Amino acid sequence: MNTKFLKIPLPVSKLIEGQEILVCNLKESISQNLELIIMTRFGEHRYDFDFGCEIWDLDFELIVSENKWEEKLRQSLLQSITTHEDRLSEIQLSVKISEIEKQNLIRNYTEIKKRVDIVLSGVIRKTGESFSFNNSLFLSPLSVD
Repeated sequence: MNTKFLKIPLPVSKLIEGQEILVCNLKESISQNLELIIMTRFGEHRYDFDFGCEIWDLDFELIVSENKWEEKLRQSLLQSITTHEDRLSEIQLSVKISEIEKQNLIRNYTEIKKRVDIVLSGVIRKTGESFSFNNSLFLSPLSVD
């Protein structure tokens, strides 16, 4: 099985000029799509307003109950992933929020940031292989490590 998938971001200028563009395997392609789902706000995708997840709306929400917040994001992600990543089955998804101390070496102080860890496991439908995906994001403002 040597199917090749395009790497994100797609270098449109290279494509137009007929130059070779980077490709990836099935697992990398699924991971890229999951990252895109996580980082896209609902309504942002011009052709599919349901593509994305609720993290952008939850990012600045006051977190009264971490468990409720985690479950709300988990449900949003699970719905979007099952809808927009049909190459996976048997999806298990967990979302965990924690506080992390980060040293700001430039300004010489310690920041406390909220970090969201997203862990997904499933099975690739086409091959029957196990698939796992991990991603961590920092909230307010949303960023990656």
